[in-house]
Amino acid sequence: MAGRVSGKKILITGAAGGLGTAMAHMLAREGAKVALTDVNLDGAQALADAVNAETPGSAFAFAHDVTSEDQWISVIAAAASAMGGLSVLVNNAGIGGPLAFVEQDTVENWQRQYEINLRSIMLGTKHAMPLLRENAPASIINISSVAGLAAAPGMGAYNATKAGVWMYSKTIALEAAKMEWNVRSNSVHPVFIKTPILDPFVAMAGGDEGKAHERLARGIPLKRIGEPDDVAYCVVYLASDESKFITGTEFVIDGGMLAQ
Repeated sequence: MAGRVSGKKILITGAAGGLGTAMAHMLAREGAKVALTDVNLDGAQALADAVNAETPGSAFAFAHDVTSEDQWISVIAAAASAMGGLSVLVNNAGIGGPLAFVEQDTVENWQRQYEINLRSIMLGTKHAMPLLRENAPASIINISSVAGLAAAPGMGAYNATKAGVWMYSKTIALEAAKMEWNVRSNSVHPVFIKTPILDPFVAMAGGDEGKAHERLARGIPLKRIGEPDDVAYCVVYLASDESKFITGTEFVIDGGMLAQ
């Protein structure tokens, strides 16, 4: 099914690497225009250049600190101008943090994860919504984590902010439905995916990536960790009109881990 998101105008935050790279290439191949935003403008521009080499004229890069409301306002306006509108918002930017039990955790750690993982989604949704309504049918796709559905010791800030993404996505969905805006909102919850977010686990394994991935896969019924494309396929579906009756729900991409 080629052209599954043909005509869609999609903004992806945190797009300079990892999941953003896979999403950008796959969405562009399926017919979308993509605005790639990241605090690392060089990385976002390199990705846009790579996407445009494959699908000319489909990608645009913008510097973007997702914790800044002013930057959200300017980036959304610039992206919409470049693409001719905005019909999909992918809130992909997010960070992990150090393992820290309650007594050793810091306010600074919580604040940083809250600002990037959760508050940014409120800012993006608030300022993108008028354009999404104008370009309906529209979709908001919020990247959460299995850590937003199942807790683990030492991950209080990450668990709490990713759980917040999960629940806030439902609130957005219900509000949009109540207002009859034809804007859907869903959350995506990956388990361990082969991206730089796993670097701390690789370091704990003495720099042995294979060993680290093997350890992480032990708790996953399919006995492997995920690939970025596993998440990108889900994002394509939620960005497309194939999912036009799906809103306010969560998509778990975890190889069966939470089924145990």
